Amino acid sequence: MRSTPRMDVLGAHAARLVDRRIPELVAEDPVRAAGRALRVGPLYANFARHRLDADAWQALFGLAGDAGVPAAIRALFDGAEVNASERRPALHTALRSSLGASAVARDAHRLAGEARAQMDGLVAALAASDVTDIVNVGIGGSDLGPRLAVDALRDFHSGRFRVHFLANVDGSAAQHLLRGLDPARTAAILVSKSFGTQETLLNGAILRDWLGGGERLYAVSANVPGAKAFGVDTGRILPMWDWVGGRFSLWSAVGFAIALAVGMARFDELLAGAAEMDAHVLGAPVECNLAVWHALVAVWNRNGLGLDSHAILPYDERLALLPAYLQQLVMESLGKSVTPRGEPVDCATAPVLWGGVGTSSQHSFFQALHQGSDTVPADFIGVVRPAHGYTDNHHALLANLLAQAEALANGYAAADPQRRHPGNRPSTFLLLDALTPQALGALLALYEHSVYVQSVLWDINAFDQWGVELGKKIAGDLLPAVRDGSDAGVIDPVTRTLLAEIRARG
Repeated sequence: MRSTPRMDVLGAHAARLVDRRIPELVAEDPVRAAGRALRVGPLYANFARHRLDADAWQALFGLAGDAGVPAAIRALFDGAEVNASERRPALHTALRSSLGASAVARDAHRLAGEARAQMDGLVAALAASDVTDIVNVGIGGSDLGPRLAVDALRDFHSGRFRVHFLANVDGSAAQHLLRGLDPARTAAILVSKSFGTQETLLNGAILRDWLGGGERLYAVSANVPGAKAFGVDTGRILPMWDWVGGRFSLWSAVGFAIALAVGMARFDELLAGAAEMDAHVLGAPVECNLAVWHALVAVWNRNGLGLDSHAILPYDERLALLPAYLQQLVMESLGKSVTPRGEPVDCATAPVLWGGVGTSSQHSFFQALHQGSDTVPADFIGVVRPAHGYTDNHHALLANLLAQAEALANGYAAADPQRRHPGNRPSTFLLLDALTPQALGALLALYEHSVYVQSVLWDINAFDQWGVELGKKIAGDLLPAVRDGSDAGVIDPVTRTLLAEIRARG
């Protein structure tokens, strides 16, 4: 793929460093281990184990300057139309902080505050009711963000509600979930900005019928008439706005399920942690900006070193859903091959992002990370202070976290080639002081800002997702053929053959 002159600079540095090894780079710079680290509130990040020297770092900072990253960050906060294909701002930062200087940003922050006040009232009303179980019905960002936060913050649950999630259109999910619940003591939240999402409406209809009507149905949507027509009372509809994308929406009323699980005070702490990261990202120069560093390293690994995969490796069971959450955030935002002007991009963009929780993953795919033919950069994520008293377990967990990052970087020069570990595998090391709502908010906001900065460096739109829509449209067109047995309108010959096979076995 043809590269811009800016990306050519990265290629030149990569060629210069091709034979350099991470242990050598660390050894020759006595301050590198501490000097390539930044802290923002409860989050510490260390970038010392990347295949970069001082000159390459300076080239990356120059790349950020040439791309106008500081101005782009300011534009995001101020509500500029950064989502060019839909002519919209992306004001998820206004859901948690008042840093935007424009009237548009201030108005968005005001609306977010009003929605939180309404949500607070609904949380209190549900707490005073006989409801014991909450089912959040949504998919994509309407599911992954709240699901991750509810799971990650399990040590902060109030205990008042059990919160469940229903996303997949597969009816087995609904059947197995509802089997263990009492309809007389269950409420459901239908989360869909358009209130036209097929999976959410189908599962919502199952819940509505199972509950015996709309009395305990709640909705989070920008389409109030659609929610009302479905049977949700106006007083139980929380707002969404077109200036918040689904994968950036857990800070909004989409986080209703989070607030029900941990309480509004803890939900506000989650927002406060994100707001602290917002203030840092907006105010810090690129040379000491954590989100910019994280983005620059991602671009270096993708475009300088040509690495097309990235692993997310949280060493805390409560963050087991983080890789799935970040898959959507990163790959839906950065999986683009044209610029906002419709021109082909001139460099590789989104890596394939995947991962799993340590130490379990050490007994599955880590073999390929250590000795496979492909180099996979990784983010190691650890928590210093656990929320349990099993000290020996936590010490072992931290030892494994440290060891795996060290082994990937340094390798092992065994005489037997089959026991040899090549090393030189880059990684970023992220540490949370403790897994609190504030720390989780800071961590997720870091990734949001990193994704946006990467999109600026690649000159792509991080906030549309047209690639999601085509398959959904075709599925809608094929539904009559699947449901009614008619092939009218089915053009693709392979699809015709597959439909015949399904009918023969149905």
